[in-house]
Amino acid sequence: MKILLMEDDAVLSDILLDYLRESWSVDYAFNSEEVYKKLDSDRYDLFIFDINVTGKNGLELLEELREFNNTTPTIIITAYTDTSYLKKAFELGAHDYIKKPFELEELDVRIQNTKKLFNIDNENKISITKDILFSIQTKTITKKSKEYVLSQKDSDILTYFINNNKRVITNEELTQNIWDFDNMPSDATVRSHIRTLRDIIGKDKIQTIRGIGYRYE
Repeated sequence: MKILLMEDDAVLSDILLDYLRESWSVDYAFNSEEVYKKLDSDRYDLFIFDINVTGKNGLELLEELREFNNTTPTIIITAYTDTSYLKKAFELGAHDYIKKPFELEELDVRIQNTKKLFNIDNENKISITKDILFSIQTKTITKKSKEYVLSQKDSDILTYFINNNKRVITNEELTQNIWDFDNMPSDATVRSHIRTLRDIIGKDKIQTIRGIGYRYE
């Protein structure tokens, strides 16, 4: 599991990083600008965002990421005791929330729960079916002891589908989130990538919604 932590308290961030890196791969961002820099070059299984940070706060950042269709699981941490922040966090798409001060073991338990909830293991492998595992890190699919190496785009598409499970994804949304604006693909190119994935994981996993796009189940 790869985690991105945003926390601007230098002492707390050092404590969290020392503890979490014993079990997980963790990157660190001081503020929202650094989060976006990290997201330009990497993908994460979990965000841990403090609300009260310098500049754009954790809830504002989460709201913006959700508007960009980034559905990465998110744990919000905060010193606020007002339940309105808790409610707001869940409304914006956080899946968990932890109040300061907290025990490090409690945060670890919540991360472990995320791992189970979203079918992610320590090696970034996601269970697609009982017999099929997908590794985001190595861009490989293991199917009944046979391994398939995906192209970067095939891996990105599959990851996006998994993060948006059972939701109809339009062709426009898919291309905008996978390709650069200056390199938008043709419909035939997109269909070719979908066909490649279907040949490996099964045609029923990625359904075509005629005239709209696709749905992964």
